Amino acid sequence: MTKAKTKTPLKLVAFDAARYLDDDEAIAEYMTAVLEADDPDLLLLALSDVARAKGMAQVAKDAGLGRESLYKALAPGAKPRFETVMKVARALGVKFAAQPA
Repeated sequence: MTKAKTKTPLKLVAFDAARYLDDDEAIAEYMTAVLEADDPDLLLLALSDVARAKGMAQVAKDAGLGRESLYKALAPGAKPRFETVMKVARALGVKFAAQPA
């Protein structure tokens, strides 16, 4: 009689885009794809992902914001001022560009 091998259940880890945003090219591609989706909440999520990848405290400092203010500005459903979004984008090293639709 052979012993049946017991399989240990797989542990799934929640997907975190910030783990994969490890260079400027990956960040630019990610932000471009998000902007094409034309979804303001998705844009805030993407900015948050990139900020976490680069370090929230440093991004907040570079943007001239408090860390908690940055978290609030990028929270789902937040309605940050355009000026705040631009400060965060500059702190992340990204810029938005227009092109013909």
